Amino acid sequence: MLFNPLQLGALTLPNRILLAPLTRTRADAGHVPNDLMTEYYSQRATGGLLITECTMVAPGTSAFINEPGIYNDAQIAAWKKVTAAVHAKGGRIFMQIWHAGRAAHPDINDGTPIVSSSATAVEGDIHTPNGKVPHAVPRALAAEEIPAIVAAFAQGAKNAIAAGFDGVEVHGANGYLIDQFLRDTPNQRTDGYGGLLENRARFLFEVLNAVTAAIGADKVGLRLSPLNSYNSMQDSDPLALIGFLADKLNAYKLAYLHVMRADFFGVQKGDVLGIAREKYQGVLVGNMGYTAEEAEEAISAGKLDAVAFGTSFLANPDLPARIQLKAPLNTPDQSTFYSPGAKGYTDYPTL
Repeated sequence: MLFNPLQLGALTLPNRILLAPLTRTRADAGHVPNDLMTEYYSQRATGGLLITECTMVAPGTSAFINEPGIYNDAQIAAWKKVTAAVHAKGGRIFMQIWHAGRAAHPDINDGTPIVSSSATAVEGDIHTPNGKVPHAVPRALAAEEIPAIVAAFAQGAKNAIAAGFDGVEVHGANGYLIDQFLRDTPNQRTDGYGGLLENRARFLFEVLNAVTAAIGADKVGLRLSPLNSYNSMQDSDPLALIGFLADKLNAYKLAYLHVMRADFFGVQKGDVLGIAREKYQGVLVGNMGYTAEEAEEAISAGKLDAVAFGTSFLANPDLPARIQLKAPLNTPDQSTFYSPGAKGYTDYPTL
């Protein structure tokens, strides 16, 4: 089943092995992609779909110092090299578009204040040019500021298409801005964007309305992580959250819904993918720690339509071939996940 074609929005995928979005912090100054990134993505072009690392839709929103952006002409021009290289090898690629919200930091963004759903900070420290410092307390967004951020997502999507991408994945996961509205621990608002599930999901739906209007729903995916406690996230009822969202998302006719099935830290548990499958009628992509065997089993049983592989695809640029041949896999080198240069990025051997 992993090697059966899949209709995903406007695309026909030759297999169901997706490259999960993975932050690798290899962009140049000014959040501009480079030749090393072009090589990295084109090496993995045999995946059914590649999803890029989180990409900034606005300046002043950096959480990682060297992540890429999609808000100016230099970035668009640089991304064109990436998409051309992937397409030249017969691949398909979506850009993950993103606003970090409170996970950004003023020290990384020339002093730009950070914003979120509420004035609640991420716990712990963050790496900045000034070393490790505590996360900053964000300013709660005023309701009248939200349309400008929604517009930035729509413009980012248009810019991604201009750069040659086949579509975009809206990043609604892992404790970044959209997720900071969705989940009730960070979101302590009492206006129309807080409290009830419908209110907390309002920002997400406004982003989806704008992005699908900008480039077409068949070119838009969405990633969610109802359980993941990364970036000090939690929700009082994650199963209700995914059930509500999966049901409402049917109206959007998206290319796919991409759900992280677990919590990095094991704090919250529950069968979010089972609920998503029950409620969502479109293409469902699962993610987090799947082996090829488990992925094959889940797709064969109808639990999922595709699986996004993270670290195994990071370490095995020819992952689909290795799965098909049942060949051994390279071991990911965690020490190079976020370091600069080719080591642990473009130098993993192929078969």
